[in-house]
Amino acid sequence: MSGSAVLGWDIGAALQLGAALGLSPLILAELLPPIEAVIVRKINEHLQAGSGLT
Repeated sequence: MSGSAVLGWDIGAALQLGAALGLSPLILAELLPPIEAVIVRKINEHLQAGSGLT
């Protein structure tokens, strides 16, 4: 293992990005956490496999 891991997203930044795109903050608050969980898990699996993030 490379000794690094992704712990999570900056949800505040994700909400601001969504707002800039005109998306509803209520919908984003509902959808982002489950999406974040899957993405973080997959990135960490990729890192553990030694593939890096490229």
